[in-house]
Amino acid sequence: MKNALIKIFKKDKNIIIGAIHFAPLLGYPDYPGFEITLESALKDLAAFEEGGVDGVIIENNYDVPHKINVDKNTVDIMVKLGKEIRNKTNLPIGVNVLWNDFKSALFIARAIEAQFIRIPVFVDKVETDYGVIEGNPKEVINYRKEIKATDVAIFTDIHVKHAKLLNNKTIQESAIEAAREGSDALIVTGKWTGDAPEINDLQKTKKAVGDFPILVGSGTNEDNIKDLFAYANGAIVSTSLKEGSKISSEVNVKKYDQRIDINKVKKIVSIIK
Repeated sequence: MKNALIKIFKKDKNIIIGAIHFAPLLGYPDYPGFEITLESALKDLAAFEEGGVDGVIIENNYDVPHKINVDKNTVDIMVKLGKEIRNKTNLPIGVNVLWNDFKSALFIARAIEAQFIRIPVFVDKVETDYGVIEGNPKEVINYRKEIKATDVAIFTDIHVKHAKLLNNKTIQESAIEAAREGSDALIVTGKWTGDAPEINDLQKTKKAVGDFPILVGSGTNEDNIKDLFAYANGAIVSTSLKEGSKISSEVNVKKYDQRIDINKVKKIVSIIK
């Protein structure tokens, strides 16, 4: 998809995408019920929208332990939640189904008229706490055609967080391959939720792919956003914008009931706008 960022966000730099992390969904012990899950998501949406972000992405972030491919219950509830969110906003919407369920993400995106999805593993091979995952870009592109979702852009991680890289590709090699195989934007992360990527990794990626779109996928905050955006076109942000402090026992750094703080959103938006 040529110029995916411009098509989706009407610009190709200083893009901030707010991540709406759903509470644990149906089938997980801490599932709070549909109404509370929706209410929390809509509060985060309102904070993001009023704070001035350029788009949002929905994620089943707190479905821990994750599954590489989710079950029908997760797809159904994400469609239901996604439609409610779509009805409340005109912002571009993305979908990420963890851990690497691109088929469900594309299906949900098509069902809720979302503009893009995120795929954690597209060309790399990694080991996660949930199993080994090897990217298959041709399968992604073919499935997108099969379900008639070719208008849904694909944003793909390279050397993704929460994973051990099993191939010997440099980040430059992964970037070039992903761009060649059909990615619409590359996502560069740190090692964990809340960790920013190394500037050196962004520099290498930028040098390898030139003007091809690059997004930061973790760790963006008010202190580093200017440095990161010297090499990236935008960022997916959530954890640093949530209220309260980090929780040492929480794998996702902050708990699912810590809401997005509108004042933090406004501040980070003001820095780059």
